[in-house]
Amino acid sequence: MPEQNPAMAEKTSSKAKESLGQRIHLARKAKGWTLAETSELAGIGRSTLSKIENDQTKPSFEIVQKLTQALGMATPQLFQQSTIDAMKGRRDFSEAGQGELKETPTYIHELLCVELTSKRMLPYVSTITARSEDDFDEWIRHDGEEFMYVLSGELLFLCEHYRPRPMKAGDSVYYDSAMGHGCISTSEEDAKVLWVSLG
Repeated sequence: MPEQNPAMAEKTSSKAKESLGQRIHLARKAKGWTLAETSELAGIGRSTLSKIENDQTKPSFEIVQKLTQALGMATPQLFQQSTIDAMKGRRDFSEAGQGELKETPTYIHELLCVELTSKRMLPYVSTITARSEDDFDEWIRHDGEEFMYVLSGELLFLCEHYRPRPMKAGDSVYYDSAMGHGCISTSEEDAKVLWVSLG
């Protein structure tokens, strides 16, 4: 790798940590696991894991789920994409109902504008299938900040340090993603929200 001044190296390193591969790599190193140990625990190939950590491939959601369970990482944390600004004047488009679906035990996420892999914001529409706090094994928490806008239905926004906040269509909230949080639907139909995550 070419030499660069310390300031630039630090800036580049900080940005690299935002990528999916680096997040997985750091989580694995924090546990002191080798590639072989991690791939065996996650049930994926060692070469596949190596390519993911080096951002040479985009894993399927099934593989993301396996890594989530093996490394104890929150799924939304793995949604975060690289913030390295590869080009200017970028544009992405999602046709109605054609986003990338990612289902968790508590939410059904539809990721929007997924062709750009180096964006700072992650927009997605989510259906809140959780109906009780017991549906969550633990608080959801990850780096960054989030904005949530209720599109339809009613829900209860739960988070550390604050009382539960009832929300209905048209309500919105902005919060620190590192603070434990979660949502449960309280209306007859599952609530639907627009989320924008900033890593």
